[in-house]
Amino acid sequence: MLGNTFGRIFQITTCGESYGWHATAEDPGNWGGSLFCIVNGVPPGIKLDVKRIQDELFKRRPGQSKLDSPRKETDIVEVVAGLQEGITTGAPVGLLVRNVDTQDIHVQQYRDVKDVVRPGHAELNFLYKYGEHGDWCGAGRASGRETVGRVAGGAVAKQILARENIEILAHVIESHGIKGRSVAEGTMTFEELKANYRKNDLNCCDLDQAKVMIADLLKVRDAGDTAGGTIEIIARGVPAALGEPVFDKLKATIAHGLCSIGAMTGLEFGSGAAAARTLGSEWNDQPVLEDGKVRFQTNHSGGFSGGMSNGEDLIIRMYVKATPTISKQQDTVDLKTMQAKKLAAVTRRDISICPRIYPVAEAMVACSVLDALYMSRAWYGVARLDPKWEGLTGPRNKGEYTK
Repeated sequence: MLGNTFGRIFQITTCGESYGWHATAEDPGNWGGSLFCIVNGVPPGIKLDVKRIQDELFKRRPGQSKLDSPRKETDIVEVVAGLQEGITTGAPVGLLVRNVDTQDIHVQQYRDVKDVVRPGHAELNFLYKYGEHGDWCGAGRASGRETVGRVAGGAVAKQILARENIEILAHVIESHGIKGRSVAEGTMTFEELKANYRKNDLNCCDLDQAKVMIADLLKVRDAGDTAGGTIEIIARGVPAALGEPVFDKLKATIAHGLCSIGAMTGLEFGSGAAAARTLGSEWNDQPVLEDGKVRFQTNHSGGFSGGMSNGEDLIIRMYVKATPTISKQQDTVDLKTMQAKKLAAVTRRDISICPRIYPVAEAMVACSVLDALYMSRAWYGVARLDPKWEGLTGPRNKGEYTK
């Protein structure tokens, strides 16, 4: 399997499956396994806060609310490489999280349907790509559990970005068609997002609408179904000119990271699809001087100009599909008999992926921004441009955009 590394200078490489298999020379093995992330490009001398890595993992841990999968994973992170007395050495940082809730009854549930195509899942393509030995238990690398490694690596990226005063937060702004307020639409400030962050099980920072969304999701659960939604991601403090003008635009790198998340079905930057319905005079973000810095009156572009950061907040929306595992009967095919079949899943699942996917989105944006920051610092170090060009803009740290 290829494609398990993301990034150029700051890199994360992940491995591990939803259930996995643990074996030693003395023991042929058993179900369980682990998720692992190797983080390359971590500077030496950083006092790595393992609790902050753990806190990020707890955001996506299952079994915390009535909206989540009942799977009881502890998701305890072990830092097994790259540290010496709590300080990074410059060597790769190794992060290990063990699977602990892989009971025989759940393995058997997957074994019973391993020859049946589960609608909305990736098993059929895994069969096409890997043949009969492809992972059939718990969706393997196509499972949402794969994202544990991303979140662990992204938590390291966040700690490095914090030294640069760069902050990345995501929240749910829509669930099953029920919409809440958002930063992109100017109906919520970044400060309100921060104040209400993780105040409910859905992590919808519009607290009134969160109640409506959660009540709706519980009805969806009782009907044996699942629902999708929308995540808004904000990156504040990102300096201008990160990314390259053509193939390696920061926007493209972020899209690569977010599009690699299994449940993602669409992306928008800034005002997104509204660009197709507006005039240039309405869309253009007009520059102004603010305390001697070039700022913009609006942020329809989502903090990007020419695909590179322009010093404003990065604003991204990610659309998330409904969990494909549902209890309602669906049409499918039994690959063993090559006959039509009905399937109603009995395996564990989330009512909505939204309550646990937002930290994954934060992690991928953090890795993208940090990698671009490394590239930018290298460029300026060699190019030796006049420092004034870097000083003409800076992160917005007060006020909001004009409406």
